[in-house]
Amino acid sequence: MKNTLRLLFLLGLPLAAHGASHGAAPANDFPTVDRVLYVQECIAAHPGTSTFEMTHKCSCALDALAKEVKYAEYVDLSTASKATTIGGERGSYIRDSEKLQADIKRYRALQAKVNKGCFIGPPDGR
Repeated sequence: MKNTLRLLFLLGLPLAAHGASHGAAPANDFPTVDRVLYVQECIAAHPGTSTFEMTHKCSCALDALAKEVKYAEYVDLSTASKATTIGGERGSYIRDSEKLQADIKRYRALQAKVNKGCFIGPPDGR
């Protein structure tokens, strides 16, 4: 029994070392919290569909989105898109900015592209 454990331990070390050197996160990896929030928002936008199904589809969409834009750009684009709902003067800055409007269009086009690629239908209106 001890020899078996030693053998497993010794065999596992090279594999662990190999995984540590090659298992580094890609340069364009999104933080876990932001991945979870994206998937949760995507699932919430599609009520009535299986949570299991939407978890996979929404994860697919974020993975595809991460291939299209760097994380910092994603933050800028998604923030501008979400900020369009701000009312009053503060929101008018976003609504009146041509650059931000272009960013919002680009983000929505990217979302439509990745949603189509991951078989996600239009969100349900609430």
